[in-house]
Order: sequence, then C-alpha cells, then structure tokens
Amino acid sequence: MVLNTTHTNKDNDELLNDMLGKPFSLWRAFKMGGIGSGRMVVQKVSPNLNHVLNFTSSLNYGSIELRPKGIILHITKGLYNYSWAIPYYQLVIYKTDSLSIHAQGRFVQFQNNRLLKENKTFLQKLRNTKRLYLNSMGFGEMETYDN
Repeated sequence: MVLNTTHTNKDNDELLNDMLGKPFSLWRAFKMGGIGSGRMVVQKVSPNLNHVLNFTSSLNYGSIELRPKGIILHITKGLYNYSWAIPYYQLVIYKTDSLSIHAQGRFVQFQNNRLLKENKTFLQKLRNTKRLYLNSMGFGEMETYDN
C-alpha cells in the first residue's frame, strides 16, 4: 500500500499502525540502535511506482523505517512524501549489483554506492528483525543470507 504522507493524516496513521504495528517507543528504538536507515539513491522502480519518482532531478532518495510487523519505505518527490507499507511476510530483499526491495507486485531498486554501503548495519538489522518476527509467528526457522 503506497500512501501520500506529505501531510499528517489520522487515517493514514491508523492504516500504518494496523498493518505494521505502532512505531517503536523512543526507548526501544534507542536499545535497537536506531530504527531508520540513512537515505539511499533510488535507481529504478516498478512501473506501478513511477508516480512517486521525481523526473526533473536525476536523483531520487529513499529510506526505510522499521516497525514491529514490517517496514515503511519512504520516497521523497520534490515537496511530496510517499510511504510504501510492507509487512514482513510480503517483504523480499535481493542483494545483487544493487539492493532491491520487492512486495505486492512492486519493487524499488537502490543504487550500489557509498550511501548503500553506509546502511549495511541497518540492512542486517532489518533482515534479523524480519527473521525474528516470522519465527515468532510460526513460520519456522527462516534462513538469512548476508551479502
């Protein structure tokens, strides 16, 4: 589900909280060592996400926020903010020449550059959080692949 989150909207907040759980408390976020990635350069998106890209600029940026039951992938388009809610059970991450986030028939591909390398620790935390959540929900022992 992709939402325009430029302005605070109680309905959007309720949807995100129902789907992904309420945001981590400040204390929990501190204990986890942070719950948000740094910004990363968006290289490519699926055709059904083209509306969230800024075509006047050569660079588009995105970031990831951890939630108890999933992630929110934030993309900025000029003055507008878009948020893509992805539950952990739908989330698929590919690390090849770049990093790709896939779910719900969509994908966002991040450029493999210095900004992505700076987020390596966060991406490991994301994989571990996903694995722990899926194991707690009875999906069995999930394997993780660290590249």
